Amino acid sequence: MKKSTWKSVFVSLVACAMMVTGNVAANAADNQLSDAEKADGFELIFNGENLDGWRGDTKGYVVEDGVIVCKPGGNLYLPKDYKNFVIRFDFQVPPGGNNGLGIRAEMGKDAAYHGMEIQILDDYADCYKTLQPYQYHGSIYGVVPVKRGFTKPAGEWNTEEVMADGGKIRVTVNGEVVTEADISEIKETMDHRDHPGLHNESGAIGFLGHGARVMFKNVRVKELD
Repeated sequence: MKKSTWKSVFVSLVACAMMVTGNVAANAADNQLSDAEKADGFELIFNGENLDGWRGDTKGYVVEDGVIVCKPGGNLYLPKDYKNFVIRFDFQVPPGGNNGLGIRAEMGKDAAYHGMEIQILDDYADCYKTLQPYQYHGSIYGVVPVKRGFTKPAGEWNTEEVMADGGKIRVTVNGEVVTEADISEIKETMDHRDHPGLHNESGAIGFLGHGARVMFKNVRVKELD
């Protein structure tokens, strides 16, 4: 090659290396509390580096560039149980991706029934077009339907907040409240199945793997009185 060609290749390689380094740094920096969250009492749960202290299938999830990746995994639980709380996190689903957020769940059991499962799903996939309203993203699986249309297309990052305060459950996706209910008033579930853990006062919070490469970051929690 000519000298000028080698110089061009070198410049390109340096630029690529800077881009990769920048992406890693940007992803790692995503896992932090805002000043407002610090003042409000939120705790950063995921440090952006490892899953130390987390429970459950810590082998089925890995940390890549500051992101928790279900590869695929089973159920990965936060380090401790919670009663009343607000959890915030960012998530990304691949096309047709499926996961869930278990809350007040009994570890080792199906969180959708022995607790609650807040559905995490690629709502736009053809394979899910015939689901029930209580099965789409943000619903309380089998129990409470969701207002759809507020998740971004597969492959894009979304933000989510789930509040559980006594019987009051609220799910916010990308700034829009999509599910809000008082489960203490529910006499019969929408799927007509037994949900023995629906009214658990406390339990584990965790990501519920269903075989897809779903990613999470910036996991933070505030405990409520």
